[in-house]
Amino acid sequence: MARAAPVTSPTPRPTPLGDRSEAVLSRLQLLVTRKLDGLLQGDYAGLLPGPGSEAGESREYRPGDDVRRMDWPVTARTTTPHVRRTVADRELETWLALDLSASLDFGTGQWLKREVVVAAAAAITHLTVRGGNRIGAVIGTGGGTPAPARRWRGGSPPVGPGVLTRLPARSGRKEAQGLLRAVAGTAIQPGRGDLGALVEMLNRPPRRRGVAVVVSDFLAPAEQWARPMRKLRVRHDVLAIEVVDPRELELPDVGVLPVVDPESGELHEVQTADPRLRQRYAEAAAAQRATIAAALRGAGAAHLRLRTDRDWLLDMVRFVAAQRHARTRGTTR
Repeated sequence: MARAAPVTSPTPRPTPLGDRSEAVLSRLQLLVTRKLDGLLQGDYAGLLPGPGSEAGESREYRPGDDVRRMDWPVTARTTTPHVRRTVADRELETWLALDLSASLDFGTGQWLKREVVVAAAAAITHLTVRGGNRIGAVIGTGGGTPAPARRWRGGSPPVGPGVLTRLPARSGRKEAQGLLRAVAGTAIQPGRGDLGALVEMLNRPPRRRGVAVVVSDFLAPAEQWARPMRKLRVRHDVLAIEVVDPRELELPDVGVLPVVDPESGELHEVQTADPRLRQRYAEAAAAQRATIAAALRGAGAAHLRLRTDRDWLLDMVRFVAAQRHARTRGTTR
């Protein structure tokens, strides 16, 4: 239901996916650098407040601390509960799972949803490579049953129904820009994608502990992707970035509105002048988003929601600031 997209002529908007992709990607990098670098000055720390793998100092236990971090030797010596602080590895490996299924090719705000996906990928890439870390990505397009995953070796990534593309993890700004160009150059294909299969690509083969970032609208049934997300959280710190358009949350009162499902191609006409229909739609959309949030919370993933009608970079800045604040208080999420 929330996949339906109004059949209207889209208004011109800046896009990182057209002929000006290089210029817009450069502008994205500049925006991210200005805002996020000012926020993240100081000692290196990861995007998520999860524990690292290097032991740090001990401190007294405070309510909300993860009991798995208890420092039992110090607790026994002092008879006061202590937890062991950990610091992030200096060389971190981050993997992006980017959902570019047909439902992402829609937007009624300032941006299309897929543009927000590319922008979020640019921000995460900058946060990763600024510390000399490696970043890689897997990209999923529509097409129902996914075809066997292919490995990207430069140039335009392979596209087609159900294609899952893997971009190897590399360090360096030049390699990061190549990754973003490959993401921006991926064509959205018609048909339904498999978000569960996309997330599962981050589980196989097993990798060293790091950060996994899944960017999607999460409109696929939760039972399709919830289990792979829980499996991913066992080994990695997981950030789920949910991309939302305001028309997926409520319908405007504009009379008869033709809508089309971008994944199935089904066309419907909806009488939006009916207040009871708009209310039922809003309630169903709210229930759907609550189900998504509950599934992500159950998987242990940090959850960031970006909207096409809001300043996505400001929302990311606020999210990172909140995570850093939680870290300084000694909490884990």
